[in-house]
Amino acid sequence: MQIQVNTDNHIEGSAELTRQVEAVVEETLGRFSDRITRVEVHLTDESSSSKARDNDKRCVMEARLAGLQPITVSHQGAALEQALDGAADKLAKTLAPLGDWTTPRAAHLTVATRRSKTIQSSKEFPCIT
Repeated sequence: MQIQVNTDNHIEGSAELTRQVEAVVEETLGRFSDRITRVEVHLTDESSSSKARDNDKRCVMEARLAGLQPITVSHQGAALEQALDGAADKLAKTLAPLGDWTTPRAAHLTVATRRSKTIQSSKEFPCIT
């Protein structure tokens, strides 16, 4: 999983900031790393540094998944850490319903679905019961 960090001109991008962002992303989204090819993180200060106000830091995260459309979330907070943590949590919650991608597709079928498929097979091929 590749992690790309972008900042606007009001936030100083540094190696330390990049390491912090990578740590949060890897910790929060690590379980999806086999399907996520890249995560882009955009950190912005909605107001200039001279006009500080509540919830003016924003984090937008875009996860690019193999075979699927990119998924984008955003979160605002009073500090960069709050915005980053909130966006990472939202992205993890958004990805969670996609299921455990390591199990075979048939394992996700419900008992009723499997039963109806068996009934259809029996009608098409009477020798199969």
